[in-house]
Amino acid sequence: MKLNELKPGDWVVVTDNGVSREGAVVRVSNEEREVCVDNGIQEFWYPLDQVQGIPVDEAQLMRLGFEKMDHGAENGVKYGKGPFRVLVPAADNFSSSEVWYREDRRLFDRPITVSELQNIHLQMTKVPLLH
Repeated sequence: MKLNELKPGDWVVVTDNGVSREGAVVRVSNEEREVCVDNGIQEFWYPLDQVQGIPVDEAQLMRLGFEKMDHGAENGVKYGKGPFRVLVPAADNFSSSEVWYREDRRLFDRPITVSELQNIHLQMTKVPLLH
């Protein structure tokens, strides 16, 4: 995970003393190379090596407000939130994805994380994708 790719509102997993918790990025310190994360209990600064991305899967898409869509004759499974779409090979296979909004289409030949999807959504729609 790269520090410059994290933005306030991005969802990540932080690990502290062997305990992992999901939380939202509040601030990023490039100087200290730390990330301030609100884990639902408190805000705390974590070094970058204690911050991991959350893999996108069907459950995460549902938490982000996506709906599973009828994809007709297309191969794969399509999820949508308004005009924003995510197409993956199968409901249990997020090894690659195609993301599009209007005429902007992006292909990913690797799994993406929730924070990456949030940033892609923001770039394409200019609207934050909140958890």
